[in-house]
Amino acid sequence: MSATATDPNLQHLTKARKQIAQGDLKNAALTLNKANAQWPQDPRVFMLGGLLAEKAGNVQGAFDAMRKSVSLAPDWGPGLLELAMLLARHNQFPEAIESAEKVAVLEPKNLQVLAGVIDIAHRAIHLEMAVRHLRRGLSLVHGDITLRRLLASDLSDLGQHAESLEIWDELVKEYPTDLESLAGRVKAYIAAGKPVCAKDSACTLLELAPNDRTYQYYSKLTNGETPDQQPVELTSKIFDNLAEFYDWRMVRGLKYQLPKQVSRLILDRHPDRKINVLDLGCGTGLLGVFLGRLDGSLMGVDPSTKMIEQAARHNVYDRFHTVNLHDALRETPDELYQVITALDVFIYAGDVKQAIPNVHRVLTPGGIMVLSFETALEQGPDMVLQSNGRYAHKRSHLQALCQSVGFASVKIEDIVLREENHQPVDGFIVIACKAV
Repeated sequence: MSATATDPNLQHLTKARKQIAQGDLKNAALTLNKANAQWPQDPRVFMLGGLLAEKAGNVQGAFDAMRKSVSLAPDWGPGLLELAMLLARHNQFPEAIESAEKVAVLEPKNLQVLAGVIDIAHRAIHLEMAVRHLRRGLSLVHGDITLRRLLASDLSDLGQHAESLEIWDELVKEYPTDLESLAGRVKAYIAAGKPVCAKDSACTLLELAPNDRTYQYYSKLTNGETPDQQPVELTSKIFDNLAEFYDWRMVRGLKYQLPKQVSRLILDRHPDRKINVLDLGCGTGLLGVFLGRLDGSLMGVDPSTKMIEQAARHNVYDRFHTVNLHDALRETPDELYQVITALDVFIYAGDVKQAIPNVHRVLTPGGIMVLSFETALEQGPDMVLQSNGRYAHKRSHLQALCQSVGFASVKIEDIVLREENHQPVDGFIVIACKAV
């Protein structure tokens, strides 16, 4: 399928690809029509037609065109790779992985294919697959810094801390002022439960960027401190990167059912839907999906712009506020909402001592709040920062705090929040009602 000087379609295909990249879809379609007339069975025309259709919002048309391309040239790597990436972008991961593995076998030394296969593995949260192909990549491009950083990060996420730390140590030794390597080393030592061992890298990060709030946060951790919350710059970056496939990952991959359960609780209490709801940490809007349209208002708050973009697609939220939970509560007037939720949010937002009183203030008389937490041991501190970077809280602390600020009733239920590495993550929900 390589182009030659006598390729009858090369000029049209090059022009069409450029037009698609520039968003000039109408003229791209005209160019592809010319190419198709010249060579009706050219798989490249259908591949580019698939990219054009997807960009125009015609997802089914994109799949039809991509599959046609592959049917015309079943062993043509670029066509298979584009189909695999299209499948991954639309969360059809089993087939995406199958296609990606086939391309990798067909073109084992093609670095562009390698990059696509690794991207698909990461989207599918198939870290074992990613690690396998990253090792293959390093056998082709020895010492590549990007591949080594990705491999070290994936190994850390898989709990293979010794090899991960060895790679990060080598990277920092070779590139002592590389911010990504320094930060990666800090995160890996935190994940391994040895934050103090990365104190030197955290200090270097602060020397290089003294005003960076994420690096200030890392410095506190490596000095044995527990910051009150994660900096918004850190959480928003994490969730911006997850936004496209967050729903698939959480609901299908990690069996996350909390928004569905909480929506039932809210609608059982307010069957007429005449309520104002504040969804703190709304993410991609999973709670809104299960609540549906309200005869009131549904306000979504999240620091991640990309997550809010996903939530807006459901067309059930009335407004959004791109800010963290603590700032949102401080800026909200008194007695405005009948329901306030924060699901899987305090694992990043951390401290509840200011948030709970503000929630009470913002609720209308008789209003309820529903919050979820990961469980900390009762014998320890009120709040702990775990090696996975998430906060856990004591049940008794939440019970006492809710009662102290004036909630009329407080109910705490143990639940399984989600799965992680096929193991349940224990947590609890707090359902508190403000006095009438």
